[in-house]
Amino acid sequence: QVQLVESGGGLVQAGGSLRLSCAASGNTFSFKSMGWYRQAPGKQRELVAVIRNGDSTNYADSVKGRFTVSRDNAKNTVYLQMNSLKPEDTAVYLCNAEGMFVNYWGQGTQVTVSS
Repeated sequence: QVQLVESGGGLVQAGGSLRLSCAASGNTFSFKSMGWYRQAPGKQRELVAVIRNGDSTNYADSVKGRFTVSRDNAKNTVYLQMNSLKPEDTAVYLCNAEGMFVNYWGQGTQVTVSS
């Protein structure tokens, strides 16, 4: 049974920084990638950043240059360093792990950026 547990969300002023963490447990050897999505009220869930086995990464255009995704395989943890935060970054951020046949999701952590 795979479990993803996020932490690190909160309230921050525009221009500030936050670091999200997602700790994975269970059959993590099957993961092909881990990453972060976000969903704002009334909007569709969107990809924020992903890191694949081999450490290649992809980012949404809206966060390039501001967010950095990284992974500590020894700790089965993926991080999202978010700098220069904007009010439009406000959303629930969800951790994702792509397994061989199924996607796994965390419960989400709220990030709120005040102007």
